[in-house]
Amino acid sequence: MDRIRVASLQYFIRPVKTFVDFEAQVEALVETAADYKCHLVVFPEYFTVQLLTLGDVKRPILEQVRDLAAQRDRYLEVFTRLARQHQLYVVGGTIPVKDDGDNDTVYNEAYLFGPNGSVGVQGKLHMTRFETEDWKVSPRNKLRVFETSFGRMAIAICYDVEFPEIAREAAKLDAHILAVPSCTDDRQGFLRVKYCAHARAIENQMYVIQSHTVGSLPMVPAVHLNYGQAAILTPSDFPFSRDGILAEGNPNQEMMIIGELNLDTIAQSRTSGTVLPLLDSRRTREMVTDPEIVTL
Repeated sequence: MDRIRVASLQYFIRPVKTFVDFEAQVEALVETAADYKCHLVVFPEYFTVQLLTLGDVKRPILEQVRDLAAQRDRYLEVFTRLARQHQLYVVGGTIPVKDDGDNDTVYNEAYLFGPNGSVGVQGKLHMTRFETEDWKVSPRNKLRVFETSFGRMAIAICYDVEFPEIAREAAKLDAHILAVPSCTDDRQGFLRVKYCAHARAIENQMYVIQSHTVGSLPMVPAVHLNYGQAAILTPSDFPFSRDGILAEGNPNQEMMIIGELNLDTIAQSRTSGTVLPLLDSRRTREMVTDPEIVTL
């Protein structure tokens, strides 16, 4: 498949009264992506905190996050059904997940749902301070690259995109798409993710699809506010968008952005682009293996 259409969400997190309300919001968005003939739709990190409004929001956030993990099975059922029903791939944002052997250990995990009912999972590899200090969320330690009907892709969850090694390893394994589900509360945090996502697209000659939460849940600690802007980013070269931005939303508004990716163009750019950063990085590794310190 040479060309695919993708959608990325600026997901508005609003209070819900029942799980069915949450399911209806999700279903409407996946249906819309399918109506626009999309092959892939990306939901943002921690959009599932919306479900915390079903319980006692006055409890410590440490306890609430673990309660949210109890919703994983229903979450999996909804997204597995929607991906199969509409015959597309869905990066289902992230949800806290308890460790199989230790109920107190929680991870932040993104799921990739396939049109054939298959489900892949990528855990977050680096925790932000609020995840470590307030939510007590633990990091995973394995990068996965997913084989799909349109080629290979990887997922870097929010803060993970700020570590270049992750995207570079995925690109070396021939991933042409990087999904970046994100949740940031202020403009500074958003820009850290945005600028790093741009860099990953350029240095690895890959498409980067960034999704964000927008809106606010004043009653839920750590997501009192959200600042976000979804984007579909490209390398910076002649065959691509002038500014390296295929599509982007209006900041902090509920919306879906859609763009068409040419996967042949990505493959060609890696061998015949104006510059070849992915190919040339092999020489860089050799030069920095044993750096020299010079005193002046």
